[in-house]
Parts: sequence; C-alpha cells; structure tokens
Amino acid sequence: MRIRHIVQISVLLLCSAVANAQKITYSEPERDDYKTTEFEIIGRMGGNILVYKADRGEYHISIYDNAMQLKDRVKLEFLPKKLISVDFVAYPDRAFMIYQFQRKDAVYSFAAQVNPDGSFTNAPVMVDSTRIGNFTRENKIYSVEVSEDKNRILVYKINQDKENDNVFYTFLYDSAFNLVNNSRVSLPMEGKRQFLSNFTLNNEGDLFFTKLDRTSNRDYIVTGEVVIKRAVVDSFETAVFETKNLLLDEVKIKLDNQDKQALVTAFFYKQKRGNVEGLYLLRLDYDKRERIFEKMVPFSPELKQSARGDASTAAAFNDYFIRKIVNTANGGFLLTAESYYTTSRSQPWNRWNYMYGGFGGYNPYYYSPYSPYYYNPYGWNDGQGTRYHYDNVALLAYDENGDLQYSNFVHKSQFDDGADLYLSYMLVNVGSELRFLFNTLDRRQYVLTENTIGPDGKVDRSPTLRNLDKGFTWMPRYGKQISARSVLIPCIYRNYICFAKIDF
Repeated sequence: MRIRHIVQISVLLLCSAVANAQKITYSEPERDDYKTTEFEIIGRMGGNILVYKADRGEYHISIYDNAMQLKDRVKLEFLPKKLISVDFVAYPDRAFMIYQFQRKDAVYSFAAQVNPDGSFTNAPVMVDSTRIGNFTRENKIYSVEVSEDKNRILVYKINQDKENDNVFYTFLYDSAFNLVNNSRVSLPMEGKRQFLSNFTLNNEGDLFFTKLDRTSNRDYIVTGEVVIKRAVVDSFETAVFETKNLLLDEVKIKLDNQDKQALVTAFFYKQKRGNVEGLYLLRLDYDKRERIFEKMVPFSPELKQSARGDASTAAAFNDYFIRKIVNTANGGFLLTAESYYTTSRSQPWNRWNYMYGGFGGYNPYYYSPYSPYYYNPYGWNDGQGTRYHYDNVALLAYDENGDLQYSNFVHKSQFDDGADLYLSYMLVNVGSELRFLFNTLDRRQYVLTENTIGPDGKVDRSPTLRNLDKGFTWMPRYGKQISARSVLIPCIYRNYICFAKIDF
C-alpha cells in the first residue's frame, strides 16, 4: 500500500511538471529567408500563423500550421517594387495590411484585407495620397495607430504650413475598415525646440500624444502637455504639465481604457547633467476631463543601491530607459526600465549623446535607443567597433495614487559587438504572471532564459527552457504574443531566418 502511494505521488508530480513545461516548436528555414530578410509577425488567424516577409523587392506571406509546418508561401504580386512601410492589424479571422509607397512625386497609402490562407478578399483600397513635389527620395508620410481592442484604426499624416504649425489629416476606421471620420485640424507649434511624440489611440478612437519643449542643448524636457484629438471633433484639447522647474526625459503615455485614464511617466532631474532622481507622474481622467494627480516620486537610496550595477548609488538610474508600462488590476501600473549603453573606440552612446536627434516635426515612435517593433536586417555589423550593453531590468509597481508598492529586478548582463539583435528581452503577459524571455551567454552560445514575476512582485528564475535545439539563436525582443499563452519568436539558423513557437 505504501509503495502504491509513493507511485501515485510520483505520477502526480510528473504530471504537474509536464503541465508546467513549455513546448517549443520550430519552423523549417525557407531557402529564400536569409537573415537579411525583413519580416513582421502578423499573428494567429483561423488556426494558421502568418508571417510577412520582404526581400529585395519581393513580398510574401508564409502560412504555418500549429506545428509550425509551412502550409503555403503566398507571393504578393500586386505590391509595388518598393514599399516605404507596412502595418498589419490582425483579427481572429482576417488582417488588414496598410502600406505606403511612392510613385513619381506622390506617396500613396493603401489598405488590403488578408485572409487566414494568405489570400486577399478584394482589391486594395486607397486611403489617401500626398504630393511631395520634386523629391525623389522615399518619404514616410503616413502613420498608423490601433486601439487596444482593435475596434478603431487611425491612419494619419502631419504636414507643416507656412507658419510651421502642424496640420493633421486623420482617417479613422472601424474593425471592418469602414470610414468613421476624417478631419483636417491645425496644431500651433510655438518654437523650434517643440516636438510631438507618444502617439496612441484609445478604444473610442481618440488620438493622444505629447507636445514637448526641450532645453537649448536638447538634453531635457522643460515644458510639456498631453494633446487629445477626439474621434469626431476637429479640434485639440490639452492638459499642460503644471509642475514648475521641470527637467525630464523618457516621457511616455499609457492609456487605461477600462478606467478611461491616461498616465504620463518620465524620469526627472534636479539639475542639468545631474542624475536621475525619480519618476514624474501625471494621471488624467480623459472621460471627465479631470486631472487626478501630478507628482514627483523620488527613488529611495535603497532602490538606487539595488539598481546601481557598476555605477555609483547617486547615478544608479542614469543608464535606464523606460521600456514597458502595464496596467494592473488595482488601478495602478507596473513600469519596466532597462539598463542600456554602448562603448566604442570613438563615441560612446549614453543619454547625453545624440539621444533625441534633430528638432521639429513629429516622431510616432518612442525615442529610445531602439524600436522593439522594427527588425533592421542591416544592423548586423555597424563597422564602428561598437559594443552594446543591455543589463538589469527594473520592475517598479505603483498603486492608483502613484505611490511605489514594490520594486524588484530581473538580473542580466548582456553585450555583443557590432550588433544588438540578440540582446534585450521580450515581456509576455499570461494573465497570472509576467514572463521575461532573454538570452544569456553560456560557453559562447546564447541560451534562452525565462524569469517570471507574480502579483506579489517576486521574481523567479525558471530552469532553462526545454527543447532548445543547438544551432538556433533567438531574437526575443522581435517576438510577438499570438495568443493568451503562446508567443512566436524569430531565430537565426545557419544564416537563415526561421521562427519558434513557445506554448506556455
């Protein structure tokens, strides 16, 4: 009887281990998918997994089944030879492909509907076109924002008039790509140091972004405001940063569609060329048009001590950059920030060197050192002898009042020479916990590693993921979550791009 109980317990433990294990499935490398091939993971549709690929003027969609076996490779022959940009909005039964290209002196924006088998329902439809004069170089004119529930899609462009004010042309669509509203509205720009960033769309179709003013040496934000364009209103609303003597950088916006709130976060400083002192926070109720709070939350000496790495305690957060903001069930938020810098024989990169680029215009992407949404196939060797460093990730959890609840760190030390495509991390939200996927160096080989963080803020370092076949090198930060508990991550295998699906 006793032996039988031991056997039963052993079986239960074995079943539990199997239930908690991850399943990894690789696709076979396709002969035309070199590591210089551009790609975008579209997502899971109708039981298939679709990936868009572009290489030297040829465009395809690869259709994989759930076992990552290639079912079809559809050539997109209707596309022009050169595309300026492509965006996909994926649903369970279809996806919209929104692309732009230049022909002679005009840039065109088109949209086409993709089916789960890679076919297209109807001919592409033109969203808009823009004459750009006698310019021969390619110009990215149009940008795309999608609401969290994907019920609203916004295609927009921003031009400057004779007074250098920014003129917005917006085209708002629903989830069937029916036009809801289009508008033309002008936004005054009072100075050359002002710029627009952090564009995002809420579930009602309202457009949010920041209008910021830098210091003369471009190191800091000194004034700012949140600008809102309501879905069917041809005017702007603003909420100004009211705290005096601001010195900010890394300004980000995060929307909470459930509570109809907007959160602004940034690092703040006490003096120019000083150290990061803590977080600036501004929370707005955009439904009631009210300011909930605006405050500075300093980092404690204990938190700085935990974050400092090789730096001094005072300078602990100087190499950190805000990566993700996740809304939490209690009305608060979790912020992740990653330590990043470069070293080289010529000019090292840090937050004081070329962080913000040129003045003017607008930038629809975060101005962090890299955009995690875009794979650059030509970034394999910068030729400058640059070493890229991606180190610890800070996890900072705040409550609904903006007060720190807990902090923790995902400890890692990553570096590579000439390219950083294997570095940084992917954040996966499986509901009950957050999972961090990143590479660690083991005997000169990259090994995919997983850390998990639970609701209590405790970080657990999981065992090495199983079925990590030798020869595959992962690029976690270019991965995409394709279902509640599945992600698709690109890999390099013998100079070819392929993809691995992880089911948690």
